[in-house]
Amino acid sequence: MDTNDSNSHSHENQPSNVSNDASKDISTERVVFVNHAVIAWHEMRRQWVGDQSQKSKRAPREPIMSWSTTYEDLLCSSDPFQQPIPLAEMVDFLVDTWLEDGLYD
Repeated sequence: MDTNDSNSHSHENQPSNVSNDASKDISTERVVFVNHAVIAWHEMRRQWVGDQSQKSKRAPREPIMSWSTTYEDLLCSSDPFQQPIPLAEMVDFLVDTWLEDGLYD
């Protein structure tokens, strides 16, 4: 038993060149964090939205609703619109109308 104890103590007192070399390599090696979840999220988003560089750049189109259209014109008419009105155009129209009436702050 004494021989085992002496061997274990003798290893503790000797400097270990292997561990020193390994610690030097680790300290000089730069660890780069890679967020795999955000990479996967961007890939899924790109697939869902599509590649924006491949889409043609459309010139802004003319508004469908006349600039003289009023809120009452929309409420009083049961006729469908001649063509669909883009959501952004309808939101702009309603916000402008509500601002004029003091209903939107």
